[in-house]
Amino acid sequence: MTGSPLPTQSTSKALRVAVAGASGRMGHMLIEALRTSDGMVLAGALDVAASPAIGSDATAFLGYASGVPITADLRAGLKNADVLIDFTRPEGTLAHLAVCSELGVKAVIGTTGFTDAQKAEIAAFAQRTAIVMAPNMSVGVNVTLKLLQMAAKAMAAGYDIEIIEAHHRHKVDAPSGTALKMGEVIADALGRNLKECAVYAREGVTGERDPSSIGFATIRGGDIVGDHTVLFAGIGERIEITHKSSSRATYAQGSLRAVRFLADRKTGMFDMFDVLGLN
Repeated sequence: MTGSPLPTQSTSKALRVAVAGASGRMGHMLIEALRTSDGMVLAGALDVAASPAIGSDATAFLGYASGVPITADLRAGLKNADVLIDFTRPEGTLAHLAVCSELGVKAVIGTTGFTDAQKAEIAAFAQRTAIVMAPNMSVGVNVTLKLLQMAAKAMAAGYDIEIIEAHHRHKVDAPSGTALKMGEVIADALGRNLKECAVYAREGVTGERDPSSIGFATIRGGDIVGDHTVLFAGIGERIEITHKSSSRATYAQGSLRAVRFLADRKTGMFDMFDVLGLN
């Protein structure tokens, strides 16, 4: 293989990071971001046992050898890590967290689609290790969430709220975790329960719109990385707050900020508002 190796870093000082789903699109983006990061080094790479990448070098796709093999053995992949970054599936993430909590490995979780029961399991793991969990690690998305909180409080009456999201054809959950988080932030700001006021589908004769509802619309197609728009529609005016992602690099860079945030924390559950000082 050709190409430049990882920049020389002191592993005694560098944060040692493991990546779950190492052979996937997000896994590749995270590994590439680690290559040019300050104070971090790739220390482990995980993937499912059925992956054809098992046993290969985690940075082979970049054209050089890191010496970190992709493995399905969780303990082997996590034994040298300080922090795991995980953008996989709920069941896989929970299995990873069980081992992380045993080994004292911290975790940055970008996985979406958790049930309430699964979220409770994660909260229990956070009593044994430190976790940052957010449906979207993008700095811009989290600033957008803060803006939505402010807008909802200012437009608590007289405005209908709709959330429209679009993602690539391979996304398996809907609405997106980010769209749901937007709905939760808005509902909380309005003193509502999203489970009681969310409308996820409309078809046929639906009757007039319930003014207390928060509507969702989902689009899936092509290679859309992630678009989210929240519409506040009043009489005579409407406000649209939009965030568009053109690259997964924003998720990777936000994840690395979360890793740094966890450096001096031993236990607890945190989100990107904590990481960015927005709380």
